[in-house]
Amino acid sequence: MALPTHAYQEIAPDLRICRLLNGLWQLSGTHGRIDAAAALREMPAYHDDGFTTWDLADHYGPAEDLIGAFRRTLSAERGPESLRGMQAFTKWVPRPARMTRQVVEAAIDVSRRRMDMPTLDLLQFHWWDYRQPDYLDALRHMVDLQAEGKIRYLALTNFDTEHMEQIAAAGVRVISNQVQYSIIDQRPAVKMAAFCASHGQWLLTYGTLCGGLLTDRYLNQPEPGSSQLTTASLRKYKQMIDLWGGWALFQGLLRVLRGIADRYGVSIANVATRFVLDQPAVGGVIVGARLSIAEHRAENARVFGFQLGRDDYAAIAAVTAQARDLFTRIGDCGDEYR
Repeated sequence: MALPTHAYQEIAPDLRICRLLNGLWQLSGTHGRIDAAAALREMPAYHDDGFTTWDLADHYGPAEDLIGAFRRTLSAERGPESLRGMQAFTKWVPRPARMTRQVVEAAIDVSRRRMDMPTLDLLQFHWWDYRQPDYLDALRHMVDLQAEGKIRYLALTNFDTEHMEQIAAAGVRVISNQVQYSIIDQRPAVKMAAFCASHGQWLLTYGTLCGGLLTDRYLNQPEPGSSQLTTASLRKYKQMIDLWGGWALFQGLLRVLRGIADRYGVSIANVATRFVLDQPAVGGVIVGARLSIAEHRAENARVFGFQLGRDDYAAIAAVTAQARDLFTRIGDCGDEYR
């Protein structure tokens, strides 16, 4: 299986990514047991099928170590040049505190060692509490580390538009922000997408399939109880659906998406992903890779074989217009974490 050329996007000079990123939150320990050895054996198949970009974090269990092992496997079996064909984006999520150069560099060095990457492709920075402005000091230290070759590109995770503006005003150049974005949660379209477009920045999105709820599996199904929400993702996004409009309206959306999917011979997940991929400033969608448990590479690849039309968008909008305004209820992107 080979993905078409439009399945890839250059988000910075010499940084070309697959627009469907393999998300490794599933390794964090909140999605069930993962067989690390089996996961490592599966990773080359993702790479060979064209899914070459991995999204992870310093706190996603063994994710950084797994990437390091995968890089060593590729290099040993296919030569060091093979590493140029993959990208691994990690996150640094520190506890808000005073950010000295020593603190920042030590954290970055841990990720570099674990991932076996002298230079991190993309470091995505998250900050829990805006009341502590030390995040600007952390970013300035990261800029220095970038100049020294330890970081290739800087990015953000779950920053709101106001603080992205402050970061830009401070002269710190970031190339992307990772935020929640789905047909259910379209808050990035309110303010952030326009800001990113005007500053040459991209959105990398997660939650696009609502942890698996925005799929055929839940079409015409009764509302799941807490005992059926067996992963952190399912629990999180079921709460988002409740806030958005509830299970009955969600079923109406799934039925509309199933009708659209039938016209193109694809899945509900494909339609939900295509919808977000086509939004302004979106560079890529992160899809959870449940390594050693389940894989959907062939299905996911169909995202690149169709386009949504005007009638499709109108049908989706007719449902979402009945929902609550999540921007008003929650705030801008990332505000749900603060």
